[in-house]
Amino acid sequence: MTEPGSGKPSLFIVDDDPLIIDTLSFFLGREFDISTAASRPDCIALLRSKPTPPQLALVDLGLPPEPHRPDEGFALISDLLAHAPSIKIIVLSGQNDEANARHARTLGATEFVAKPADPEHLRQNLHRILAYQSAELAAQPTAEEDPCGLLGNSVPMQKLRAQIRQYADSPFPVLIEGESGSGKEIVAGCCLHRLTSRRNRPFFALNCAAISPTLVEPTLFGYAKGAFTGAAQAKSGYFEDAEDGTLFLDEIGELPLDLQPKLLRVLENGEFQRVGETQKRVSRARVVTATNRDLRKEVREGRFRADLYHRLSVFTINVPPLREMGEDKILLLHHFRAFYAEQAQLLPFDLTQEARDRWMQYGFPGNVRELRNIVIRLATKRPGAQVSRGELEDELDSGDMVAPASWLPPQEIQDLEVIALRQLQQRGQFDLNDTLMRWEQGYIQAALKLCHGNVSQAAKLLGINRTTLYNRMEAMERNQGAGSGSA
Repeated sequence: MTEPGSGKPSLFIVDDDPLIIDTLSFFLGREFDISTAASRPDCIALLRSKPTPPQLALVDLGLPPEPHRPDEGFALISDLLAHAPSIKIIVLSGQNDEANARHARTLGATEFVAKPADPEHLRQNLHRILAYQSAELAAQPTAEEDPCGLLGNSVPMQKLRAQIRQYADSPFPVLIEGESGSGKEIVAGCCLHRLTSRRNRPFFALNCAAISPTLVEPTLFGYAKGAFTGAAQAKSGYFEDAEDGTLFLDEIGELPLDLQPKLLRVLENGEFQRVGETQKRVSRARVVTATNRDLRKEVREGRFRADLYHRLSVFTINVPPLREMGEDKILLLHHFRAFYAEQAQLLPFDLTQEARDRWMQYGFPGNVRELRNIVIRLATKRPGAQVSRGELEDELDSGDMVAPASWLPPQEIQDLEVIALRQLQQRGQFDLNDTLMRWEQGYIQAALKLCHGNVSQAAKLLGINRTTLYNRMEAMERNQGAGSGSA
């Protein structure tokens, strides 16, 4: 996908150093359609102003308001991929810190390049990644090859396919839940549209995080001529254009609260109005939504309407995280390894037994997106080689060593029970609240360390709201203060 009218692949460059912006724009501008931004908010505003997202992005980690710290850069990686999961991101950093590189890759960056970066090296990297991206789009599985477009034979994948078959042709809404990078878009587009009787009808998709809140309503419902500044003529919205096809609303948790009653009305009786009109219109589109948030928690904390949540979740599909998919990690490794080796016309790499064991132990916090990016890097750096455990470790997030108890297999949960029994037997006065508080403190400190002190990212990693995390951190400080005072 190129920028309309330019014939060149589109590239965002995000850096607060004007000299770097000018140098890279001059050197790369002959082959790429370049847009630039100096901060994360500027980049998001630019992204929302474009009719289509860029194919590629060069992102500096040290962005304002705190230059030379990676927090804003990490947050921007997540923002870009939430807006457009197909964007390929190369991270630039003046701090050649391996921990930062690993974390950026875990968040979904394809590659990490230390500054000062050689423009020619960047150009070659961009073209290589662009070729991989084009090949991925061209290689979408057909219905004959794999009706779901999903790879894997694990029990969670079998359950996912069964749910898709069960709900595919129902007229009722479906809510798709799952972590970032797990493949929710594939489930929505390929499975809950292509496998249905609506497959020859229109399919429209809107990422609620990728559009300015003020544009969500006219985009969904359309508008009358003169409804607002710039509305030179009437325009239909997605609900009209989708007719009796499928409308996919990604990142539904980002839908503004004041628009939620209007969406609820469409779901209840099909009725809606264009902005600036009083005429009632009727939609027959089937609505599919997706989120990586816990909408039940959003409801409890007042950011999402309970009635809308219940209406959207008539059927719920949970896309499993990669850490729960067992041997499918190897199947996906083989699939992507063969694919990218063929595209680059290189010999495929292989893993030693120790590296393979580590591959199976790794939790892949970035899910399939992270796995695919790891394979891309290994295919490029080590063609035809035996990749050792140490060489593999260089591509993994070193923070992924211990999984939460809810992710543990039965045997390890039993081990925790043994530890609990020992503590209860050895301690005369056991305090469950105190023990849970210490566990909570450990997880909070670990999350903050992994996210380099970024509270928003730590809250997302912990699966809680940012305000909740702040409250718990303050409670921890009060408890520590009380403890030191009593001592």
